[in-house]
Amino acid sequence: MSGSVSSNLVLKTLSLKNPKLVLLEQCSNIFDLKIIHGHMLRTHVFFDVFSASRIIAVCIDSINLLGYAIRVFSQIHNPNLFIYNAMIRGCSTSEKPVNSIHYYMQLQRAGLLPDNITHPFLVKACAHLESAAMGMQAHGQVIKHGFEQDCYVKHSLLHMYAAVGDMKAASCIFRRMGRFDVFSWTSMIQGYHKCGDVESARELFERMPEKSLVTWSTMISGYARNNRFDKAVELFRTLQAEGVVANETVMVGVISSCAHLGALAIGEKAHEYVMRNNLTLNVILGTALVDMYARCGNVEKAIQVFEELEEKDVLCWTALIDGLASHGYAEKALQYFSDMVNKGIVPRDITFTAVLKACSHGGLVERGLDIFEGMKRDHGVVPRLEHYGCMVDLLGRAGKLAEAEKFILEMPVEPNAPIWGALLGACRIHRNVEVGERVGKILIQMKPEHSGYYVLLSNIYARTNNWKDVTVMRQMMKEKGVRKSPGYSLVEIDGKVHEFTIGDKTHPEIEKIERMWEDILQKIKLAGYIGNTAEALFDIDEEEKEDALHRHSEKLAIAYGIMKIKAPGPIRIVKNLRVCEDCHIATKLISKVFKVELIVRDRNRFHHFKDGWCSCMDYW
Repeated sequence: MSGSVSSNLVLKTLSLKNPKLVLLEQCSNIFDLKIIHGHMLRTHVFFDVFSASRIIAVCIDSINLLGYAIRVFSQIHNPNLFIYNAMIRGCSTSEKPVNSIHYYMQLQRAGLLPDNITHPFLVKACAHLESAAMGMQAHGQVIKHGFEQDCYVKHSLLHMYAAVGDMKAASCIFRRMGRFDVFSWTSMIQGYHKCGDVESARELFERMPEKSLVTWSTMISGYARNNRFDKAVELFRTLQAEGVVANETVMVGVISSCAHLGALAIGEKAHEYVMRNNLTLNVILGTALVDMYARCGNVEKAIQVFEELEEKDVLCWTALIDGLASHGYAEKALQYFSDMVNKGIVPRDITFTAVLKACSHGGLVERGLDIFEGMKRDHGVVPRLEHYGCMVDLLGRAGKLAEAEKFILEMPVEPNAPIWGALLGACRIHRNVEVGERVGKILIQMKPEHSGYYVLLSNIYARTNNWKDVTVMRQMMKEKGVRKSPGYSLVEIDGKVHEFTIGDKTHPEIEKIERMWEDILQKIKLAGYIGNTAEALFDIDEEEKEDALHRHSEKLAIAYGIMKIKAPGPIRIVKNLRVCEDCHIATKLISKVFKVELIVRDRNRFHHFKDGWCSCMDYW
């Protein structure tokens, strides 16, 4: 209905004998509401506390206009309990839930007694604030006014304690509830996931007599948030087996888990599921798909999904730009950034992180400097530490180590460890011991527990045959109890993700995999491969160094991939650490000798190996 037609209807209805209830109940937009409210104020006939309370209720329940409700509230001389309850309820889920507490305090100052409607929303506000202290005070008010046994109050207290991570208090209320419903079970499961206790969450989930779709979504999303992506995918399969139809929220958790696992085949099936069940491809689900395809190595599909989306927000554009940057498609990433700006979409700080990363991986120093300078000038985005880190990485990778160090020293904010770490990584690439040693000592002093900085500095020394300082680094690590993070690699075969660690012996086909690797090794040696032992442990002999290199997790994953995936189908590997130089050299030769495409995602970027070349051009 147009605004003019709607307004005529309102004016016609106002001529009735008692129109206020009719109008307010039928009101569906701000224009009608303003006409009704204005008429009441002008005539003084209808505008009493009851009418005001109905306007506030309509604002909060029907047309979501909390700001207008607050203005109406300010005009009421003696608000009643209904009005206060409406305001507390409206503010409890707003951007400023603390206002619920303010209205509760006003209610008490006005001499009114809160009821069983007041407290659930007061407690809900504390849950949204994630404030345990305020939640405990609200619980005290519940006890003071005698509503602790009220069913709705109990549910709100349970949800609040779970939301703030106090599972001891939540469990106490849960045990005393007597009668459990889906909401109470789900609140407990959500709380355990928030605390990282996925085992307790799963135990409760299995005990539930009846599960709602919200419960399934809570479990899958909880697994994803706690980096148990394999469990999220596994539970989705269980959901399908039980005949439950997932919704968009569930699928976001599943698809995001596939992205982290690098499980393209499973992600494709999840995408098919979305289309087959006619789920709404909203901007959140669409962004998850773009991110999944990009992170699983299929950039073309990521672009296709992106282009077909009807709605795209800044996070969706950023997901594509970041995906292109990770694959080394710097020019394409910058083109999409330019298109985004031209369409009037305002870039956020994370967008610039993705764009600057693209410049870094593409070696586009001047473009990166221009974009960094234009962040604040053209877009009003103040550079954060992440952006300064990208600039140091950009300069460092390009070999401009002196400029990178000068950039850090002249930063308007205190540089953190990742910024110095970016420079140390560049020193390793360019074998600059002088700057590397200086930076390494700063980092070890800043983060004495971080193994990566010791290893990087140790590798810089090893590359220049400075074994004395390598010994010092290793001894320092031992004395401080610092251990290097274990590496692992994932490869997806027939919809199942297989994990390998260095020297892995747990895989059921490990003997065949090792025989396959020996065959691969002999063939790439004939093609010129010589194990690069420069960065291996210094206190073992050359033969042991080579053996350690040959059991790196991605080599086992590649061997298994060649066993199971027939060329020309690409083999996709996901690695949690940066790929080492020896594995990079070996993988290039494997792609040439076995005529296979290998797509490796490491901690920093993607490497597309084909015909003896890598997409990073040995620039990583």
